[in-house]
Amino acid sequence: MAGAKLLTGNAVVGQSGGPTAVINQSLVGVVEGVRSGLMATGNVQKIFGMRHGVNGLTRNEGRGDLVDLSEVPQDRLERIANTPSAALGSSRDKPDKDYCAKILKACEQHNIRYFFYAGGNDSSDTCRIVNELARASDYELRCFHVPKTVDNDLPVNDHTPGFPSAARFVATAFAADNLDNRSLPGIKINVIMGRHAGFLTAASALARTVCNRDDDGPHLIYVPEVAFDTDQFIADVEKVYAKLGRCQIAVSEGIQDAKGEAIGAKLIKNAQTDSHGNVQLSGSGALGDQLSDLIKSKIKGKDGKPPRVRADTFGYLQRCWPDASVVDKQEAREAGRVAARAAAAGELDGSIALIRAPGTPYRCEFKRIELTDVAAKTKHMPKEFLKGTNDVSQAFIDYVKPLVGALPVFERL
Repeated sequence: MAGAKLLTGNAVVGQSGGPTAVINQSLVGVVEGVRSGLMATGNVQKIFGMRHGVNGLTRNEGRGDLVDLSEVPQDRLERIANTPSAALGSSRDKPDKDYCAKILKACEQHNIRYFFYAGGNDSSDTCRIVNELARASDYELRCFHVPKTVDNDLPVNDHTPGFPSAARFVATAFAADNLDNRSLPGIKINVIMGRHAGFLTAASALARTVCNRDDDGPHLIYVPEVAFDTDQFIADVEKVYAKLGRCQIAVSEGIQDAKGEAIGAKLIKNAQTDSHGNVQLSGSGALGDQLSDLIKSKIKGKDGKPPRVRADTFGYLQRCWPDASVVDKQEAREAGRVAARAAAAGELDGSIALIRAPGTPYRCEFKRIELTDVAAKTKHMPKEFLKGTNDVSQAFIDYVKPLVGALPVFERL
């Protein structure tokens, strides 16, 4: 509800989840927006930054580990904005109701009235829970979620800050790897982040535009939205390899079978799990190695021997590579500013969504939505972005191209 009476106190901002190439742009956007809005009107005295997300707000018996951002010089803020990763440090904490009660208590101790949190699905849920607890306890607090995730899986949003830059890395890495694979032909598998959504893996298709030849890779693309069948996979690889003498493959870490079971969990023996019980997929090369072994056991070259097969797992390199998309930097910064402006306009809470404006050239608009619209929810690639069982459509290329920006142009002999 815009127009509500503004509160007087302090503001806090934090970063959560996997860091990205542009999450610091959002941090600086919030600081700039609060300074020009709520601080200018006298409603906010200090802007605190939480070290390592909500963990930094609640540690030391609520005294917290906070950084005063109120008077950081603008030139330093600019350098921070253009630095990849999370300047305040991030957190994988997934707060439940009891943890959120500690967050609320810490807010009371520091007279925090405006709470800004940059992150993905779980971070938006943290905002939602803290917001609801504050209302139930009659503590006036305004909670705002700033979107961030390289997976691009937040509902309502056309895309999320962090994704365009990670997609740019994937596209350029595949373009270079395709040339490598052509120089020394063989079968190459690259495993990309994306436990439930295949947007980032799909971005590998942009590599085909770098040299713009019919035989450029990736030749096969597998995402979680399409059921993965190992027999069909072998048939697909065998067909490409027979035709070209090589094959470059993009695979989402979260590919799953028709029953929804992760292929990694099926193929990887003695798989490690994270703190939430999820099989660790991108933190090791296990999935790529298992798929490589599968190919070697099923496919034989003209000499009767297994083909040359290699696998790489891009892992954390995708998140913070320092070649951010220009569009991504601008939109991440603006998302932070819009969150601060929403607070200054008297909004009680909300998440900021990025909405693509119709028509060309590409243009993005920002909209406040309810926290419940995104909290702990996941968006998947729509069917119109998929082509068969192992490729993406032109509609996806048209969607992602303006986000990533101009790619290098290579030539071949």
